[in-house]
Amino acid sequence: MKTESSPIVPLAQLLDHREREGQRVSFRVTEDWQQGRTMFGGLLSVLAVQAMRDVCGSDWPLRALQTNFVGPVSPGVVQIDVTLLRQGKNIRQVKAQILQADADGQEQIAGVLLGVFGSGRESALPALRPPQVAVEKGIEDAFPWPFVPGMTPAFTQHLEFRHAEGGVPFTGDDVWHSRAYVRLIDHAGIDTELQAVLLADAGPTPALSQLKGFAPASSVSWALELRPVNIGQHDGHWRLDKDALATGEGYVNEKTTLWTPCGQLAALGYQVVAVYG
Repeated sequence: MKTESSPIVPLAQLLDHREREGQRVSFRVTEDWQQGRTMFGGLLSVLAVQAMRDVCGSDWPLRALQTNFVGPVSPGVVQIDVTLLRQGKNIRQVKAQILQADADGQEQIAGVLLGVFGSGRESALPALRPPQVAVEKGIEDAFPWPFVPGMTPAFTQHLEFRHAEGGVPFTGDDVWHSRAYVRLIDHAGIDTELQAVLLADAGPTPALSQLKGFAPASSVSWALELRPVNIGQHDGHWRLDKDALATGEGYVNEKTTLWTPCGQLAALGYQVVAVYG
């Protein structure tokens, strides 16, 4: 959906227009990628991974990503400073700092990320691939969440999200999990790895289904572990499984499992979410 005040800017366009100067990569983020008063965390992480690739190389796949969301990111220019922490024979450790100027023009840290890139190698370990658990509804029967301007987060207009099973936010449902199908609508030019980073953060914490009225929530930290997959040009929906593991004192610990449209395990995520209500 498109409005005059907030044009739709595909992810590929945001990435194509980035600029690099030494160890710093700059992006211009538009309003349609916001989540409340800050940028959608999945996009923030995608931009950081792209900056890490630009500065340190893209020859090895991303194996793990840890993100600390420090402060809000507004529409406009976002700077990412990249530091190579260590380069070994098989593992590369990279740090990225998200920076944005405040009203006085002073740069503030908005996020800190650590990326682990690793080469593949032969191993005596047998392959372990956990099966995907069946859900009540297939893609065609799952409920499509509409984008409603002013009610649903702006970034959701870039996604098709279908609810298959589990809790719905703010309905007072006694459920601690959710199962959904999700895809990036305009995914042209976006590789599988970046799609996995983006989509693994796409859904709300299922703990919000326990509440009977609206309450804001915000991710504090996010640890993502990726599995190498190859889905080619597949245009299908990914499966996003989320489970709340523990709650208390206004925080939720949750686990996310992301599957490719082909049913391959793509990522495991662990997140701390602050709920203000």
